[in-house]
Amino acid sequence: VEGATEMKLSVEAGNPEINVQVDRDKMAALGLNLSTVGATMQTAFSGNTKGKFRQGEYEYDINIRYGSFNRQSISDVSNLLFINERGEEVRLAQFATIKESSGPSQLERRDKSTSVTVQAQTVGRPTGTVAAEWQAKFDQLKKPSGVAYIWSGDMENQSEGFGSLGVALLAAIVLVYLIMVALYNSFVYPFVVLFSIPLSIIGALLALALTNNSLNLFTILGLIMLIGLVAKNAIMLVDFTNQRKAEGATTYQAVIDANNARLRPILMTTIAMVIGMLPIALASGAGAEWKNGLAWVIIGGLISSLFLTLVVVPVMYSIFDKIINKINKGKKEKPIAELMRAKYIPEAPHGKEFDPSHI
Repeated sequence: VEGATEMKLSVEAGNPEINVQVDRDKMAALGLNLSTVGATMQTAFSGNTKGKFRQGEYEYDINIRYGSFNRQSISDVSNLLFINERGEEVRLAQFATIKESSGPSQLERRDKSTSVTVQAQTVGRPTGTVAAEWQAKFDQLKKPSGVAYIWSGDMENQSEGFGSLGVALLAAIVLVYLIMVALYNSFVYPFVVLFSIPLSIIGALLALALTNNSLNLFTILGLIMLIGLVAKNAIMLVDFTNQRKAEGATTYQAVIDANNARLRPILMTTIAMVIGMLPIALASGAGAEWKNGLAWVIIGGLISSLFLTLVVVPVMYSIFDKIINKINKGKKEKPIAELMRAKYIPEAPHGKEFDPSHI
């Protein structure tokens, strides 16, 4: 797989061993049983310390086993003698297959199951991309029964981190919406502000692609930061538009005035934030590649939001305002300017109501 280097297995350097495969049918025909064969082999090569020697107040183990001369090669194992029930001598090679092999240097387990770890480093490509190609090749292999593939290391941490940060991203959007509902006393206008968030994500992903950065935990943190930064621009526009409408301006004139009045503060705050993020984005020290992605996400999101918010947010405000007016048809209040020009029609007092004659 391209981008994967320094690959190794956790069982590469195994210890040499002699593997003995017993044929149970031949063993039974020769008058032997598995317990006798196992006990004899253990005594011959590992020893038996059941015997004790006591001298005074000290006790010593007596280890009975073959001498080193009879434990030197695989032929010594093959020629190991057993005495069957009939008193006959039987060699191990008569009922078993003996061969040299390599065993694991350590017993590795995961979730109480025997496991083997395949390790690799990624260079020049994102970890997620390399892992996806590995997974595609694993799926093409015929998997033995009882064998499963589980990702660990960076991929495991990334999967867990993406899940938790995804929840945090959604929670941030919901909290921003609820706060704006309380401020605007409306459930509709906060949606206009939320339309600025996808506009910033477009620029953030484009910046990652242009700078060859991958989507990782730090870039997702940058996206969460963007929610508050870009929502601020839309809030200023919507707030000023509502203020102008309250003064009697039409929706069209209100959004035009809001763009003219709020362009300068939006431009100044965006440029200040972009300049502040440039040192982090261009850093090249140890571990800088993790922080570079976060900075480029914020820079790209702010720049795209700067231009698109000034166009999309007023348009969406006008659309939502028309929808509200259609829903409230017949309940629409007249603008102040129209009320000022309306003809005054005096009404006669009724009953005991106050009239000028009481003065």
